[in-house]
Amino acid sequence: MRLADFKVLTFDCYGTLIDWESGLWTALGPLVNAGRLTLEREVALEAFSKVEVALERDAPSLRYSALLATAHAKLAQEWGVPIFAELNDRFGGSVPDWPAFPDSAEALRYLKRHFKLVVLSNVHRDGFAASAKKLGVTFDAAYVAEDIGSYKPSQRNFQHMLDRLEADFGVRKAEILHTAQSLHHDHVPAERAGLARAWINRRHGREGGGATAPVADPPAVHFEFKSMAEMAEAHRQSVAG
Repeated sequence: MRLADFKVLTFDCYGTLIDWESGLWTALGPLVNAGRLTLEREVALEAFSKVEVALERDAPSLRYSALLATAHAKLAQEWGVPIFAELNDRFGGSVPDWPAFPDSAEALRYLKRHFKLVVLSNVHRDGFAASAKKLGVTFDAAYVAEDIGSYKPSQRNFQHMLDRLEADFGVRKAEILHTAQSLHHDHVPAERAGLARAWINRRHGREGGGATAPVADPPAVHFEFKSMAEMAEAHRQSVAG
């Protein structure tokens, strides 16, 4: 199996292309400061992950900005910090502030010359539109939780994507390489969907899952890269050789 065997790269955006952990940690700053907390970043991100996963499972129709605001309120309660609703809302609206990984835009511009680029994301339309401006390319399609009505790792999201890609572009499953950081949100359900997978292991060398729920029995992947830049370079070398 080679990268050049595929026609479409489907991406998880947050954690893969956008540095959502840095964005989340910055957005949690006012809450941490208000409570005079001494939380380490990894501890805070893991606490967020547990709350987010439960909300995505139990409230699949909740818009992601509202889900973030609800998660923020739950974390404040868990950490014993009395806060105003406006801080919940500020956190809920923080997605446009989350930074892109430094290598994402250049790698995507290269890959755009060889593949259709598609996003399958758990955020809302406005949030992704703001993030897309930081990524330097026009995606061929973006399928977001707000439109699908559920959150990854639901198989419903992957089936929606596959149905749309076949209907809109005539793309078959064998022509798709799902490219993502999160084992929980993406690689486990993508394996069940029968998709080839590239793991962008942004957390290489670090313990734990950070803002992403841990997976007890991680699925095997077809490709593994530490960054999007490494993936683009691997493709460049494969077509050159």
